[in-house]
Amino acid sequence: MANAETDSSVYYVPHNGWYPVVLAAGVMLMLTGFASWLNATSNGEPGSWTQTVIGFGITAVVLYFWFAKVIAENQQGLANEQLKKSYVWGIGWFIFSEVMFFAAFFGALFYARVIAVSWLGGEGAKGLTGEYLWPEFEAVWPVMSNPNNALFPPPEQSMAAPALTGWLGYLPFYNTVILLTSSWTVHVAHSAIKEGNRKKLNTWLGLTVLLGIIFLILQAEEYIVAYNDMGLTLGSGIYGSTFFILTGFHGFHVTLGTVMLLVMWLRGLKGHFTANDCFGFEAASWYWHFVDVVWVGLFIFVYVL
Repeated sequence: MANAETDSSVYYVPHNGWYPVVLAAGVMLMLTGFASWLNATSNGEPGSWTQTVIGFGITAVVLYFWFAKVIAENQQGLANEQLKKSYVWGIGWFIFSEVMFFAAFFGALFYARVIAVSWLGGEGAKGLTGEYLWPEFEAVWPVMSNPNNALFPPPEQSMAAPALTGWLGYLPFYNTVILLTSSWTVHVAHSAIKEGNRKKLNTWLGLTVLLGIIFLILQAEEYIVAYNDMGLTLGSGIYGSTFFILTGFHGFHVTLGTVMLLVMWLRGLKGHFTANDCFGFEAASWYWHFVDVVWVGLFIFVYVL
């Protein structure tokens, strides 16, 4: 019988497993639970995180066992060149789908800011429509109120205040520096694998993970300031919605990327990865670079402009 490691014509097919079905169930519970929480809070009711937490727990457990199985198979030499090519295509299409995911939300921000605001506040028929639908509307960005403010009154302070949007020397700017630095540190760690320098790999990859954690801490601090001091919530007009959707989903991706790099760091400590066998690390680093690029777009279009 041919060996998958030496015969490129052999495509290793794993045994039947429970991972895909249970993972789909966990993701469904997590997302529907989160949607229920958003719907409840938008109606002024206290939402519950129970279903979301259960779904997240199931998803995390399945991913742990699934990826542990894949790593073990790779260490056994079952992943040949043909299978590795499928991994490259898989992560490539995954990142492409993420590009389209964020493109939709950037498109929503562009439409709201450039088209909808000017349309409602324009002259002639367009402005007349805005006058009937929203008489108190002012065509000024950011839009922090809703047509009916009974449920979501406008915040006492505006996000336009320099205290939060003054990006130079404040949290968004710091986070930009942190993420750009982390792209460099993960590149240095990748170079260390090619050089066969295990100590350099573990040092720089560990620093990358630390930078990711610092970013998440600062973003949490930013949310606390925005919510408590500036009155910015998901119900604070279209600006509140787009702000939290864009930055929140990006924060989730940073969390995922940090976990991926943490796993790669632990694998590095165990002696995994060689110059010719390090795709797991490369996939995580590609994803991390993508997350960094998205943040640069967020920093420019949400905070600076």
